[in-house]
Amino acid sequence: MFSREELKEMAKLHGNGTYFVSLYLNVNPVTNPKGEFAIRFKNMLRETTESLEKPVLKEVKEDLSLIDAYLLGNKRGFKKGLALLSSKKNSFWREYHVSVPLRSELVVDKTPYLKPLIDMLDNYKRYAALLVDKEAARIFVVQTGEVTEYGEVHTPDVPGKHKKGGWFALSQNHYERHIDYHVGLHLKDVVKKFGAFLKGEYIGRVLIGGSEEAVSMTRGLLPKAVTDRIIGTFHAGMFEGNADILKKVEPLLAAYERDKEKETVGELIAKTLKNEKAVLGADDVLGALSRGNLMKLVLLRDFATAGYTCASCGMPFTRRLPSCPYCKGPMEEVGYMADLIAQKAVEQGAPVEVVAESEELKKAGGIGAFLRF
Repeated sequence: MFSREELKEMAKLHGNGTYFVSLYLNVNPVTNPKGEFAIRFKNMLRETTESLEKPVLKEVKEDLSLIDAYLLGNKRGFKKGLALLSSKKNSFWREYHVSVPLRSELVVDKTPYLKPLIDMLDNYKRYAALLVDKEAARIFVVQTGEVTEYGEVHTPDVPGKHKKGGWFALSQNHYERHIDYHVGLHLKDVVKKFGAFLKGEYIGRVLIGGSEEAVSMTRGLLPKAVTDRIIGTFHAGMFEGNADILKKVEPLLAAYERDKEKETVGELIAKTLKNEKAVLGADDVLGALSRGNLMKLVLLRDFATAGYTCASCGMPFTRRLPSCPYCKGPMEEVGYMADLIAQKAVEQGAPVEVVAESEELKKAGGIGAFLRF
C-alpha cells in the first residue's frame, strides 16, 4: 500500500517533456470471473494508441508493453483493484494492489495520473482497531478495505477463575481481588503498547472491540488523546479472523465518513458565504493554488471540468490564455483538470478530501477549498 508521503513525492514528478503511463483497472474476480479485465485493457490500449500523436506513442510504447506483459503474467495474484504507473524514460515504476474496486482508466500525460490514489487515501484512511480481553489484545490497521494485524499483546500469567468449593471457597473474595489486580496490570500494558503504536503510525481514528466489560475497562485506562479519537466500539471474540473483524468495523467507518463529509461541506459553504478563508468554484480554487495559500482541497468524486495547463510550469487554468501569466510558457488543452488540481494541492502540502455525494457542493461548482490566509 502507498503512503501519503509517497503520494506527495509522486505529485512532484514532472517528466520535463517526457511522459508517464498510468493504468487503473478493476480486476475484481467477482465481476471478472473469466479475466474480462484483460479484454477491457486491450480495448483501452487500442483507443489510447489510436488517439496519441506518433512522437508520444513512440516514447511510451515500451511502457505500454511493460504494462501489457505484467497483466498477462500476474492475473492470478490480483485483488479487486490494480494501479500501474510507468515511465521508462524517468526510470519510474509503481504497482499497487488494493482490495477496493477501481474505475478502469488508461492515461498518458506529462505527470503521473494520481487522482484515484488521492481518492483512496481520502476515502479509505488508516484506522486502528484494538481487540482486547482480560488476557490478550490484538492490534489491527484498517485501510482501503483491508485489515492488517500489526501485533499482539498477551499476558499468560493472568490467573483464571476456579470452581467454587474446597480450599478456594474460604478466600473467594481475596482470590477475585487477585484476578482483578492481574487483569489491571495486563490492560495497563495493553494501553501502553497501543499508545506507542499510535505514536509511530499515521492513524486518524480508533475503534475498540471485545466484550462489553473489556471495552469499558480499556476505555477507562486510555489517555484522553486516544479516547478523543475513538469513533465506535464493536463486539468480537478474540480469535476472530481478519475478514470477520473487517465486517464489523466497516459499517462504523462508513457512518463516520458520511458524517465527516457532510460536516466538511457545510463548513466550507458557510465560511465561503462569510468570506472567511474559503472559496468555491474552480476559478477561485486555482487562484488560491497560484498564490500558494490553499490549506485543504475539497471536491466531488465525479468532479470534472475542461481546462488548460502551462506546458512549462504545469499550472492549470480553466480558460486558454495567450501565454502562462507566471512563466510566459505556452498553453495546452488537458482533459484531466481534476487530477491536475489535486496534484498541485498535494504538491503544496494541502490534504485533499474527496466527497462521495453532496448536492450542496454540486450546486456550488463541485469543488472548493479552505485557505491558509
